[in-house]
Amino acid sequence: MSSLKEIKGRITSVNSIWKITSAMRMIASAKLHKAQGAIENMLPYERKLNAMLAGLLSSDDTIDSPYIARREVKRIAIVAVSSNSSLCGAFNANVIRKLHSVLHEDYGKLDRKDILIFPVGRKIYDAVKKEGFEPQGDFQHLSDKPDYKGAAELAHRLMQLFVSGEVSKVDLIYNHFKSTAVQIMTHSTYLPIEEIKTEAKEEHGKWNIQPDYILEPPRDELVRTMLPMVLSLKIFTMLLDSSAAEHAARTMAMQLATDNADELLQDLTVQYNKTRQQAITNELLDIMSGSAQ
Repeated sequence: MSSLKEIKGRITSVNSIWKITSAMRMIASAKLHKAQGAIENMLPYERKLNAMLAGLLSSDDTIDSPYIARREVKRIAIVAVSSNSSLCGAFNANVIRKLHSVLHEDYGKLDRKDILIFPVGRKIYDAVKKEGFEPQGDFQHLSDKPDYKGAAELAHRLMQLFVSGEVSKVDLIYNHFKSTAVQIMTHSTYLPIEEIKTEAKEEHGKWNIQPDYILEPPRDELVRTMLPMVLSLKIFTMLLDSSAAEHAARTMAMQLATDNADELLQDLTVQYNKTRQQAITNELLDIMSGSAQ
């Protein structure tokens, strides 16, 4: 049985851990509130812009764009988003696991030099290096504080690679924020954007869009202008989404750690009281046996 001094030392240690995890939970919760507000404010704008673009595409099947071109997959680019720090549960592990799965199952036949990985976040950056790939830049700053300028620069680089034919496909891997308790691992195609045109055709009947709308500037010019905007905004929205998911995962992880510390403190306190009572009982027995003699 542990001594009173040992149990008291463990209680002190667990209490210190409880204070740390409790403080981290409150900090993560405050950051989550801010990140959740950012993504909720951004989504209506993104959806409206997508709806406008889908309407333009659905009203004219002759519209063409280099971002819609579908090619044989010979060289790809992957953008994977993680966090820069730990203590957020399985958030980073899920991204790393998904990236590993995509590399070996979806693109296992491609040569390593034909796979370009753009890691956003220190954890995925380290994982990419460990996999034996050379990261295509350092985007750790976009993980901590997503900003539109940095997202647009990354999007512009991806668009240039696709339009020039250096890559035939661009994928995104990130955690989608659904709620504080649920983050969904997401793997989607960024380029080509043929799915936008497909979705537009499906929505055509519901929206009842007429092809004889008068547009200024012309429809082709509008599409050429809006496509880069939509693609840049998609990267920015993805970063905001991942940031909210990270803070949600950290909030839950710290809440669980705090609850575990509470339970352990209760168990140690009971053990301490039992040991202390046993020590008092033994002393009384020694006194009584000495008096009897």
